[in-house]
Amino acid sequence: MKVRNRSNSMFSLSMGVMLLFPFASFGQDWPQWNGPNRDGRLASSEGLKAIPKEGLPLLWKQSIGLGYSGPVAASGRVFVSDYELASGKITNNPGTRDRLTGKERLRCFDGKSGDLLWEHAYDRPYALSYPGGPRATPVVMDSMVVALGAEGDLVCLSAENGKVLWQKNLPQQYKAQTPIWGHAAVPLVVGEQLLCMAGGPDSLVVSLDRKTGNENWRALSGSDVGYCPPTLITHEGVEQLIIWDPERISSLNPTNGSINWQQPFKPDYGMSVAPPLHCDNHLFASGEGVSAMFAIQSKPLGIQQKWRGTTKTSLGLTTTVAIHDNGYIYGADYQSGALVCVRVEDGVRMWQTALATTGVDRPRGVGNGTAYLIKADTFYYILSETGDILSAKLTPAGYEETGRFHAIDPTNASSGRSVVWSFPAIADGKLLVRNDKEVRCYDLKSSNR
Repeated sequence: MKVRNRSNSMFSLSMGVMLLFPFASFGQDWPQWNGPNRDGRLASSEGLKAIPKEGLPLLWKQSIGLGYSGPVAASGRVFVSDYELASGKITNNPGTRDRLTGKERLRCFDGKSGDLLWEHAYDRPYALSYPGGPRATPVVMDSMVVALGAEGDLVCLSAENGKVLWQKNLPQQYKAQTPIWGHAAVPLVVGEQLLCMAGGPDSLVVSLDRKTGNENWRALSGSDVGYCPPTLITHEGVEQLIIWDPERISSLNPTNGSINWQQPFKPDYGMSVAPPLHCDNHLFASGEGVSAMFAIQSKPLGIQQKWRGTTKTSLGLTTTVAIHDNGYIYGADYQSGALVCVRVEDGVRMWQTALATTGVDRPRGVGNGTAYLIKADTFYYILSETGDILSAKLTPAGYEETGRFHAIDPTNASSGRSVVWSFPAIADGKLLVRNDKEVRCYDLKSSNR
C-alpha cells in the first residue's frame, strides 16, 4: 500500500537520560515509556524489516486488567500496571468523573515463559474521566521499578521480588487535585533523580532521590498539572528540562529546578500531553488546537516562534507522540485522524493517511485516530488503534506499508470506535502489546525473511 505526496501546495528527540542499562542489538531492554531513550527509536533494526503475511509467532499471553499504560521489559522480565475493577461503571464521558472501586497493580512476568513472578496491589478508588486503569507506563531503573497510578500513587519496588522500597501519594503530599483524566505524566530518570509532575503550589514538578524518594527540589506553580511527561534535551552542550503544563512551556535547570525561560502555550481543554519534540535546533510543541515550531536560542537561553500550525498544516497530538526524522515529523493528527508527515522548516503537510490509524484511508473526519510509532533504522513499526502491527517506510514522498498483522483486539472505545490506546514495546527481539484483558508477547525475529 502506498500513499504519495498529494501536493506540497496543499498544505524524537535527543535525551540525556541515564538508566544504567547496556543497550545492544536485540539484547536491548525497553525499560520505560517510548523506548530506551524515550524517543521512539530502537537501538538496532536486526529484526524483521517487514511484517510477514502469516503474522508473528505468539510466544505467550497472560490475563491482565484495565490500563492505558504500556508494557516495559528489562533484564528478562516484563512489567505491566493495571486496574482490577471491583465496582462502578465506565462511561468514557470526557467531562464526567466516573467513580470506581478496585485495586491498582504492578505485575511482573518472566520474559521467556510469561509466568507471573510477582505482583504488588493496593486498594484505589477512582474518580476519573476515562477511568480504565493506570496511564503512566512503569519505569525500570537499575534493580528498581517505579509505577505511577492514575490517582497519583507513586511506588518504587524491587524489580526482583516486588518489595516496596518507598511510596507516596503525590496529590496528598503536594496538596494538588488529580486531573480529570488522571495522572499520566511518566516520571523521568536523570542520574540519581526521579523527576515527577506533582502539581500544587510551587511543586508542579518535583525532583526525588530515585533510591529513597526524598525530595531534592520543587519548582513551578500552575492551575493544573496536565498530562505531559518531563523531557530532557541537550542543545549546544546545555541540558534543559522541558516542562509543558496547560498554561506554558518552561525550561528548567535539571540540577536545581531554576527557570531558564518560559513560553505561553495553551492547548484546548488543558490537554498538554505529548512532550515537546527536539528537532535539531528547534522545539516542536503540539496539542489539541495548537501547534508551533520554535527556534532554540543559546545566548541567552530561550526560544523564538518560527511558525504556527493551522487546521491544514502541521499536526495536533493528543494521546500519541511524534518522531523527527531528517527534517520531517511523523505523527497521528487528532483532527484528521490520520498519520501525517510535516516539514520542520515551515509546517507544510506533505501527506496524510488513515491506513496507519483506523485502517481505512479516509481523507478527513475520522476524528482522533491514533498510531504508535517505533523507528527501526530505515523503516517503522506501527501499532494502530485497531490492534494491528504494521511495518512501513515513511518518507516525505509518501507512506508505503510493507506488512500488517492483527496482534491484539481493541477493548476500549473512543468516538464510537473500538480502540487500543497503549504504547507497545520491543525488547530482546520480542514485541509486547496489551489491551484491557491481556498482554501478548510475539517473536519479532523468527519468520521467513
